[in-house]
Amino acid sequence: MKLESVGVLINLRPLGERDSVARIFTSNYGVLCGMLRGAQVARKNKPLVGQVGGVVWNARLDSQLGTFHWEAEKNLAAVAMLNRKTLAYMNSAFALISTLLPEREQYQSLYFNTIDLLRNLNASDCDDEYLRWEMSLLSELGYALNLSACSGCGTTDDLEYLSPRTGRAVCKKCAEPYITRLYKLPINLEITRSFIEKACRTQGVELPPARNALSNI
Repeated sequence: MKLESVGVLINLRPLGERDSVARIFTSNYGVLCGMLRGAQVARKNKPLVGQVGGVVWNARLDSQLGTFHWEAEKNLAAVAMLNRKTLAYMNSAFALISTLLPEREQYQSLYFNTIDLLRNLNASDCDDEYLRWEMSLLSELGYALNLSACSGCGTTDDLEYLSPRTGRAVCKKCAEPYITRLYKLPINLEITRSFIEKACRTQGVELPPARNALSNI
């Protein structure tokens, strides 16, 4: 079995003294997991988290770990490493992808949003960039946040709250009986975190430590 695509290297962990197990988030096949031979001892073209490039995944059987042929084109992590906050955002995004997305299922929209996030982490509004990325992740996971109209009456005016159950906006009037149970708009990372935690519970996994770390930046 052979799969070819472009992708971003989101995780590397040692396997023995020379090789590494890698996760690559690809445009065509979502998350692929496989072995990068000699990754730990490579001197030229050393694989690094945050690299974007061409990838070929090979396995004799569909159920095998498989091996990668990796051709890095650029390292977008260089931008993220400029400061502690942008690095934390990159680490959180990669950890959430690794934890919550099933392998070999296409998430092309989220892939391109992830590339845009990495390219824009040095922008002055990097906080907003990351927040938009988490909202796109939630949408892919089935937790799209709808702020277009009130879930109770349909009005588009005075949308001041968000329902934690439906992820839909609630106007000030409809919110009055339930105000202590609703989130106050605008959307922030505490709100998106609560929905991500719900997705984690549904899948039986823990919220990644890298996402928890955002509370300290």
